[in-house]
Amino acid sequence: MKRFLVVEDNRDIANLVAMHLRDLDAQVDLAADGDEGLSLAESKRYDLIVLDLMLPGIDGLEICRRLRGSDNDAPILMLTAKGSELDRIVGLEMGADDYLTKPFSVLELVARVKAILRRVSGKASDAQASATQIEIGGLRLDQGRRQASIGEQPVELTAREFDLLWHFARHPGQVFTRSQLLDSVWGYGHEGYEHTVNSHINRLRAKIERQAAKPEYILTVWGVGYKFNESPRHE
Repeated sequence: MKRFLVVEDNRDIANLVAMHLRDLDAQVDLAADGDEGLSLAESKRYDLIVLDLMLPGIDGLEICRRLRGSDNDAPILMLTAKGSELDRIVGLEMGADDYLTKPFSVLELVARVKAILRRVSGKASDAQASATQIEIGGLRLDQGRRQASIGEQPVELTAREFDLLWHFARHPGQVFTRSQLLDSVWGYGHEGYEHTVNSHINRLRAKIERQAAKPEYILTVWGVGYKFNESPRHE
């Protein structure tokens, strides 16, 4: 049985969402404020978190930031108020997997949840079917342990940063547009948020490159997108 967490201060919405999620053969925990939601998310392992942005106490963006900062990779479906475009952008950049704008159809929410779970299951199957370690130009990636290092120095990456770097390293020399990276790494529901890719690549470069302004691993292909250098030189 799967376990979901719904962090929503509107009890009617929370109970309605929980009722439909239980139909997916899942146990559903409820939290009515940000502090309770963060405490549950940090203390238990969830297959998915439905997270409202506007909450009493800690808000949804801060919860998302803390979870991703601690490498908690539970999928997050973020609920946002209508018209809060900036919040959605920031939420996606902080590691949310998808978002839904209020008011929403419960059937659409369930469809989004199913899509996220399919993606997670697919990634797990792909990881099992392919190599779990990559070493190139001094960069080492361990998919099973989700660890990265340059030489002997560990590199602390968020779950999304690791997924993006792993995707690049699996396809050295292949040029990806921002839209392709969104589809492959972020998945369904992120059309129009290409700048999110830029932000994550900038953070990756700051962590793995000797000089972020002169990258050796993740190269910009002007007018197209990005590629992973086939022969990075890192001493």
